[in-house]
Amino acid sequence: MPAFYLTLLAVVLAGLGARDQATVAALARRQGRRPAVLIVALATSAATAALAAYAAALMLRELPPPARGVFAGIALGLAGLESLVLAPRRELREPTNSLGALALVLLAQQVADGARFLVFAMAVGLAAPLAAGAAGVLGGAVLATFAWARPELPGTSALRAMRRGTGTLLLLAGLVVFLRRFGVL
Repeated sequence: MPAFYLTLLAVVLAGLGARDQATVAALARRQGRRPAVLIVALATSAATAALAAYAAALMLRELPPPARGVFAGIALGLAGLESLVLAPRRELREPTNSLGALALVLLAQQVADGARFLVFAMAVGLAAPLAAGAAGVLGGAVLATFAWARPELPGTSALRAMRRGTGTLLLLAGLVVFLRRFGVL
């Protein structure tokens, strides 16, 4: 159970103000709270979290236990780097109301975002892909629902600052985990 709770907390913190959340919020502001947008966001979030957990399960079968910490540290660092480097655009311009286009955009944003890297890192580091995947699905659902229900909040400066702080902490945590595996720390 610690894998579930830790992953859920990490995913929610890392996902606040992320690009996918900004996309859902922008559409909810411009088009109103269409339930179909929320359904697409929930589906893509669940699919990408499941994909991260599946990739972690494959890695767990192939990696010896000492190497798992190295991969977990790398994934934590990538999650932090993504949070620091890739900021959501200020104002999204959506030329179409296509749910298929929205699904493709969300999949592209989510497949390599900090929250999914965290699902992968926690699943590998704690050797619990099912618990981490379930937490990733739940955390992604919370984030998507939050962006859809309160579209004015994901673009605030407070969330941007929180995202930068979370990214810095994740980058440092990844570095510590990585260096501890090599006995440097």
